[in-house]
Amino acid sequence: MNINNNLQPLYENTIKILTDLISFKTISGEDNSSLIDYCDDILKNLGATSFKTFDKDKKRVNLFATLKATKQKGKKPIILSGHTDVVPVSKSWSTDPFKATIKGDKLYGRGSCDMKGFIACTLAYAPIYSKSNLDRDINFCFTFDEETACQGAPILIEELKKKGIKNGICIVGEPTNMKIIDGHKGCYEYTTHFKGLAGHGSAPHKGVNAVEFASKFINKLLELREVLKKRAPKDSVFDPPFTTLQIGGISGGIARNVIADKCKVDWELRPVVKEDGIFVNDEMEKYVNKILLPEMKKVFPDSSVTKEIIGEIIGFDREEKSDACELVSSITGDNVRSVVSFGTEAGLFQEIGISTVVCGPGSIEQAHKVDEYIKLDELKKCLNFLEGLKNKSVFN
Repeated sequence: MNINNNLQPLYENTIKILTDLISFKTISGEDNSSLIDYCDDILKNLGATSFKTFDKDKKRVNLFATLKATKQKGKKPIILSGHTDVVPVSKSWSTDPFKATIKGDKLYGRGSCDMKGFIACTLAYAPIYSKSNLDRDINFCFTFDEETACQGAPILIEELKKKGIKNGICIVGEPTNMKIIDGHKGCYEYTTHFKGLAGHGSAPHKGVNAVEFASKFINKLLELREVLKKRAPKDSVFDPPFTTLQIGGISGGIARNVIADKCKVDWELRPVVKEDGIFVNDEMEKYVNKILLPEMKKVFPDSSVTKEIIGEIIGFDREEKSDACELVSSITGDNVRSVVSFGTEAGLFQEIGISTVVCGPGSIEQAHKVDEYIKLDELKKCLNFLEGLKNKSVFN
C-alpha cells in the first residue's frame, strides 16, 4: 500500500517506535512503567500535558496525555486508546519475540499486532497534531493489563470521571484491519476456591474432599450453560447468539491416597446482556450456600467456598447512532459495522458517556500467537487514517 509522500518519514518513525515498544517486556501483571515513561516523554516533548494512574504497588501504570486545541470549536475531543501489556510467550518462536524483525511485508514481535502497532502509529503521528491548528483536543490513553480482564482501564476511567472527562470520541485501536467494530460481549473471569479437610484416602467420610465439591460446582455451571442457550435475545448480533460459559481449569489435591483439602476452579462468562451475568452469579451463590456449604460443614465447620473476581469486563453495546462510528466512516469511506467475540476496553469508555469505536491496524488472527506479526501495510493504513483524523480536527 502506498502512502502520502509526506507520511513516509512518519512511517519510518513508526517502525522505529514500534521496535522500541516491542523491546519493553510488558507482559500482563508485570511492571510497564518504563514503556509508559517512554511514551510520556515523546508526548511531553511535543507540549502535551499528562497524568498517570497506578496499581496499588505503583508498578503498573496508565497514561493519559493531551495535546490541547489551539482554540475550541465545539468539536468533541478525540481519545486514541491502546493497552500496553502483551500475553506471555512460549519457546517455540522462530525469532526473538521482544526484538522487532521485518521479514518481507510483515513485522514480527510480541505485541506488534496486539496492540503496540497502533500505539506506535499514534506516537509517530503526534508531532503532526502538535504543529496543527487543532480545534479539538487529541488525547492519548495507554493502559496496563487489558489482557487480564482489563485491570488497568477502570482505574483510569475513575480518574477521568473525577476530572469531568465524560464526553468525547474514543477510538480503541485493537486489531480490526482498520474496520469498524461497534459491539462485543462482556467477559467475566472468576476463580472459585474450595477449602475442605484433608485425611487418609481410606476414610473419605472423615474428610471434606475439595476436589469432589469443586466437581459438583462445575456440574452446576454446565447445567446453567444449557439454560443460557435458551436465554438468547431474539435480535442478538453475536455468534453464538447466547451468553457462553466455559471452565478454564481445575487444580487441587496432592496425592491419590490423600483427601484433597484445597481446590480451585477457573471459569468465565461472556454475557450477551448484563442480566445473564447477574443470573449465573446469583444461581451459583444460592447453590453454594444452600447445597454445597451445608454438606461440607457437616463434617468440617471451617469449610469454605470463596469466589475471586479476576475481572468483569462489561460488554460493548451496539448503538444505532454513534458519533465515533460516523467519524471513522467519514475518514475511511467504509460504513460497514461488525461485532467481534473478543473483549476490549471499549465498553468502559462507553459506560461513562464517551462515544466509542474499535478500529485499529492488524488482524486479530495474529494476536496471542507464536510469531505474532503485523503487516506493514496495516501500519500505513493507520497512518493514513490518523492523517484523515487530523483533517477533521483543524480550523479551516
